[in-house]
Amino acid sequence: MPSHEIEFLPMTTEHIHLMAKWLQDPVVLAFYEGRDNPFDEEKVRRVFLEEKDIAIPCIVSYHGQPIGYIQYYEVNKEHQKEYSYDSPAGKVFGMDQFIGETSYWNKGIGTKMVATMVGFLQKELGAERIILDPQVENRRAVAVYEKCGFQQIKLLPKHEWHEGVKRDCWLMEWRAE
Repeated sequence: MPSHEIEFLPMTTEHIHLMAKWLQDPVVLAFYEGRDNPFDEEKVRRVFLEEKDIAIPCIVSYHGQPIGYIQYYEVNKEHQKEYSYDSPAGKVFGMDQFIGETSYWNKGIGTKMVATMVGFLQKELGAERIILDPQVENRRAVAVYEKCGFQQIKLLPKHEWHEGVKRDCWLMEWRAE
């Protein structure tokens, strides 16, 4: 990231207040976690910093301003089974993200954020494939992922619980050339 336009900072306890702010905003929650599932500071601490998880949590910084969240993880056999994903030999990573500062929406920053993470995962961690699973109804996110080279490879019916309903998701995949 030579320009430092987008940076990924390891999430720490200093970010708990910020994450709680974002994850109490109904506009953000409509796309991430659900408006019926707000996070207070204790829940942020527990879910993002204390629970043993394979995901690496990061705060997204844009020109030095924290604007969102991204996490990445190596896809293990359990995740592959969950997705009925028959991955080839090699490193496969998953990622999840959101822009919490809604004033930064609709400015192309999400595309830059995803493309920067794809570059990091490929160059620094040797990713050969990257997967993610946006809700089918989240057309803006799907369009961003497609701009970054992801392709829809499988419909995941009733895959994610969101606002009281099991929602369909796309399994999307990026492949190294």
